[in-house]
Amino acid sequence: MAIKHWISAFRLRTLPLALACIVMGNALALSHIYFSWKIFFLTILTTSLLQILSNIANDYGDFVKGTDNEKRVGPMRTLQSGVITKQQMLIAIIILTFLSLFTGIWTIYEGTKDAPIQSSLVLLFIGIGAILAAITYTIGKKAYGYYGLGDFFVFMFFGIVGVMGSCYLQSAEILIINLLPASAIGLLSVAVLNLNNMRDIVNDKASGKNTIVVKMGLSNAKKYHYFLILCPVFLMLFFNYLTFSSYIGFIYLLVVPILFIHLKKVQKTDVPQALDPELKKVALSTFFISLLFFIGVILDFLI
Repeated sequence: MAIKHWISAFRLRTLPLALACIVMGNALALSHIYFSWKIFFLTILTTSLLQILSNIANDYGDFVKGTDNEKRVGPMRTLQSGVITKQQMLIAIIILTFLSLFTGIWTIYEGTKDAPIQSSLVLLFIGIGAILAAITYTIGKKAYGYYGLGDFFVFMFFGIVGVMGSCYLQSAEILIINLLPASAIGLLSVAVLNLNNMRDIVNDKASGKNTIVVKMGLSNAKKYHYFLILCPVFLMLFFNYLTFSSYIGFIYLLVVPILFIHLKKVQKTDVPQALDPELKKVALSTFFISLLFFIGVILDFLI
């Protein structure tokens, strides 16, 4: 089987959004002079594996439930096109589950060597929860993505858990104030999911996938989207205000105009399918906000 089909199934273009929380968490740790390249790369590796696991599990779950059909708006998935079989995809899901568990345990070990055993156990429990969340978004009779719970889980794992967890692995500290940037990244990640669900509203409704967008309708989903984009900007600004050391810390604001232009596009768009190109813009904007925040921390030390 061609490697290109598996690369397509892995949907590597989704990795920047998944890694945004890791970059932000490590930046927060670095701001308090805690940083290990080994832990940084291990968290990157584990998160990447979890995201790929989530992507192929979603491919499998939506295909089995009939959501991936000829009416689907986004790119055709590999099971839908027939280039990968259900059995092959199941094997890939099992392999990636064990790889994610292995690298996750390794990451926890490296990050909690000097911490109480309770810390390791809590992180292990959260890690197993992340694996289960990646799989059960669309797989199973009670797949939470079909009951409008996707937004909550994305906010928690792409925001609170991702940022606070990766910061803790570096620093062995949990600071309440870090909930501000963690929530900002979480909300922006939900914005990407919301865009996806607005784009797919017609087919999701017909397939019984009751996302929040299906439940509230496109008009209200747009208002919800404005909140998901604007609130993170205020959360980040408030965090900078409370932790101010230099104006270089505001460098991530260079990305914000792109988000404002995006909101104008969403406001004017009445055809859900036309929202598809906007997913990439918000996902990359979220990643670059984290990256520029990281760079701002480094520059603050150097200047």
